[in-house]
Amino acid sequence: MNRSHDCQTRLKRFSRGLSLLGASVCAFSLLSSVPVATHAAPEPAPVATQWEFTFEPGPLRLAWVEEQGERKPFFYMTYRVTNHWGGVKLFAPDVSLMSDNSNVRRSGRGVSSAVTAEIIRRLKNPLLESQTDIVSNVLQGVEHARDGVVIWPAEDLQADELTVFFGGLSGEFQSYITGRNTSDPQRYTLRKTMMMRFATPGQISGQGDRPFELVEKRWVMR
Repeated sequence: MNRSHDCQTRLKRFSRGLSLLGASVCAFSLLSSVPVATHAAPEPAPVATQWEFTFEPGPLRLAWVEEQGERKPFFYMTYRVTNHWGGVKLFAPDVSLMSDNSNVRRSGRGVSSAVTAEIIRRLKNPLLESQTDIVSNVLQGVEHARDGVVIWPAEDLQADELTVFFGGLSGEFQSYITGRNTSDPQRYTLRKTMMMRFATPGQISGQGDRPFELVEKRWVMR
């Protein structure tokens, strides 16, 4: 009788242990499904908090220009900036082009003054300025608007997408720290930048003077 009672007691303890184990496994599964909090990259303020130029981009196009006896391709984009903010603001554009293979090139690099002059001549706008000539103070008002052009060597004619990052349009910036909980944290200064993404389907070399399709345009911190 005592032996039977002892067996029943052990069975009850074993069953209780299985129940606790099942509850623990369930709790672990729930905790594992909860996403780990991460620090999102900064986003621009919904409404401008610092000075900002009004920016009117033109289309992104491809031009073939004769240089040193060789016909070479270049991407170019025109634009206009206007100071509606007030006062006098320095305009110093910092513009980069990124292809879908992540190659990034700043405008003007690898572009001779002769190529710049030829593209400006073709555009037939007497007010158009090169990236270096346009760096100066901009007075308030539409009568003081500035027209410019940015140019890049077209090194990747197989890209399916091109992205232009246009900096120097806003005084908004934010600090961003990576690796905060490591022994080597890094601090970066991100500035409000206009991002424009263009689709380049098909063979770019046969694009002619047709503009590439703008598929996205928005402010980012970069």
